[in-house]
Amino acid sequence: MKKHLLINGEQVETKEYSLLYSPYTREVIAEVAVANKDHVKQAITAAYEAQHVMANMPAHERARILEKLVELLKEQEDDAAKIITLETAKPIMFSKAEVARTIDTYKFAAEEAKRIHGETIPLDASAGGVGRIGYTVRKPIGVIGAITPFNFPMNLVAHKVGPAIASGNSIVLKPASQTPLSALFIADLLQKAGLPDGALNVITGAGRIIGDAIVEDDRVKMVTFTGSPGVGIGIRNKAGLKRTTLELGSNASLIIDKDVEIDRVIDRCIMGAFSNQGQVCISLQRIYVHEALYEEFVEKFVEATKKLKLGDPLDSETYISSLISMGDVERSLSWIEEAKRGNAKVVIGGKAQETILEPTVILDAEPQLKVSCQEVFAPIVLINKISSIDEAISYVNDSLYGLQAGIYTNNVKNALTAAENLHVGGVMINDVPTFRVDNMPYGGVKESGTGREGIKYAIEEMTELKLIVWNQNW
Repeated sequence: MKKHLLINGEQVETKEYSLLYSPYTREVIAEVAVANKDHVKQAITAAYEAQHVMANMPAHERARILEKLVELLKEQEDDAAKIITLETAKPIMFSKAEVARTIDTYKFAAEEAKRIHGETIPLDASAGGVGRIGYTVRKPIGVIGAITPFNFPMNLVAHKVGPAIASGNSIVLKPASQTPLSALFIADLLQKAGLPDGALNVITGAGRIIGDAIVEDDRVKMVTFTGSPGVGIGIRNKAGLKRTTLELGSNASLIIDKDVEIDRVIDRCIMGAFSNQGQVCISLQRIYVHEALYEEFVEKFVEATKKLKLGDPLDSETYISSLISMGDVERSLSWIEEAKRGNAKVVIGGKAQETILEPTVILDAEPQLKVSCQEVFAPIVLINKISSIDEAISYVNDSLYGLQAGIYTNNVKNALTAAENLHVGGVMINDVPTFRVDNMPYGGVKESGTGREGIKYAIEEMTELKLIVWNQNW
């Protein structure tokens, strides 16, 4: 199966194609076009020319295209989930959940397309403004460069493409090298839904070459990127005055207070730590449990971990399958070995079954270890003992990252203290930090990035505020 570029509504062949392998079986699942800089320029030219069509398209027409996409995706939910599983090795239960979320994301985009508005400004609040009427409108920013990761290859594309279309922009999309099929699948559905040629262009191939070409082209007015902090910081440095939204790394934490019923939270913590093999930006990586409950929590968490099924991602009962690459397996194992040398205790897991890393629980890990201070992006979770909420908050904040954090507590004062003092983009009270629904503002502080996703908030990033003032006294 050969997959080509999509430029200006046409399938574009290239001289070079790369083999796409299943992370689980290592079998070839597709041949994917490898773009060069000229292809990127062609795509940007197509988007640049289409930006005026999109900007002049009435809101109801943009909404209709997105609504039609939702209909088409609903009809092909099973096919979409299978594509995600084949290219990521994400267990099918989680791929189906991603497709459901993707449908929601495009629904939100269709709705928000009809709610882009400004406000009136009371200019007569100043003596110099008497006799004038002021109001604001939001205008599309133009060509948007979107660079997406492998871990949610359909829904994270939706978080960039959906609001871009809703707000009347055109897009050049670079999906992750391992997961182009999901992006091309959605692009095909958007063409069928009536999206104008050139409004969405999909460029596949080597990330650095394509990414640099997108970021450095003056016709691209915004870059929205989800991925590693190193790449994100590089984009920010090259972007100049371009607007950027960067959703980067995390080592998300959860605090468990002394008044919590452990049995009520174990399953949720398991999901937070191990869903999608831990390859989630807000995957639960660090758990800080009050000393009064520590032993009980560890025992029950480990017992629940033992019950998780490993294996074929297409098996409906599989909970954990292959990491995205053998390189990630080897990196994760090396970090686990470093933790052992640092006197941390591996109480379950710590080994690989070929491409599958066993779910791993580590106790007594010092903050400077890679498994604690960096983003593991693997099914590895740390459980540490704390004596107070303030101590836990200090551990959570002792991080380069600040995306989301959670706290389980029945104490209102402790909940408010955590909400006030956790230095993160989002605090989840009585839930794991892995919680996300697709209309909420989502983004972080520190090296977790800049800007916010969540359709309404992404639209604000993708539009310019224009002020209009009428002088009634002339």
